[in-house]
Amino acid sequence: MKVLTDKKLALLFILPTILLLVFIVVYPLIWSLFLSFTDYSVVGSEKPHFVGIKNFADILKDRYIWLHFKNTARYAITAVALQFFLGLGIALLLNKEFPGRGILLTLVLAPMMLSPIVVGLFWRYILDANWGVLNYFLSLLNIEKIPWLGKGESAMWALIITDTWMWTPFMILISLAGLSAVPKELYEAAEIDRASPWFRFRHITLPLISPLLVVGLLFRTMDAFKMFDLAWGLTQGGPGTATSTISIALYRMAFQNFETGKACAFAYIILIIIIGMSNIYIRLLNRLQRR
Repeated sequence: MKVLTDKKLALLFILPTILLLVFIVVYPLIWSLFLSFTDYSVVGSEKPHFVGIKNFADILKDRYIWLHFKNTARYAITAVALQFFLGLGIALLLNKEFPGRGILLTLVLAPMMLSPIVVGLFWRYILDANWGVLNYFLSLLNIEKIPWLGKGESAMWALIITDTWMWTPFMILISLAGLSAVPKELYEAAEIDRASPWFRFRHITLPLISPLLVVGLLFRTMDAFKMFDLAWGLTQGGPGTATSTISIALYRMAFQNFETGKACAFAYIILIIIIGMSNIYIRLLNRLQRR
């Protein structure tokens, strides 16, 4: 009887949290899923009109939407790859004791502690074609001003570089966590056997830290694929649609065009893609752990 009372008391304590989660998370998911099958605008006076999978079909046939998918894929693959290799390389350099290591590590990790919208605006001022600080330093070298954010190709690379500057510290942190967990005895045994640095990295370091690296790649890929605030602060998707990601397209569809039903369908398509990519990473992680 006492056990039953304790269970009821525990349920009573966690019930407000459960109700809050249902209200904040579950209810909006169910309601938005229903709206994705309707023709509905949040600013309209008409009730949701059921149209089946028409919204999903229209989005998947829309070349304008596929252009945003192309931009997002290019940005995400390039930025995450740069962050992975730079993060791992810098972590290998910082994985040693030397004077000032703590201060240097704090400075290196500082960018990821900033707000993405602030970072976007910060780099927008740096890369401004007329009075940006980068073009000022280039002018000291007698180099003409470069319209970093005025051309599609350079704007995309500006977005990639800005995101890499901000989130490479995350991969550094993940890599350092893995490197610090590698037993020193393995390196000592490898040195006794006169193993080369590449052999130690290939057969000791990389296999032991690879699960953590995959976790870092998982989080960075998911975050890059749904990135909005950094791109909006830096370029607002311009020039034209050169840096317009799927999140920017979703924002415009939902809050500028007020196509609420279609925007909900678009959001669920993005959700399905992210779940699919996550499953690929999770399978890779499970395979590495079994090895």
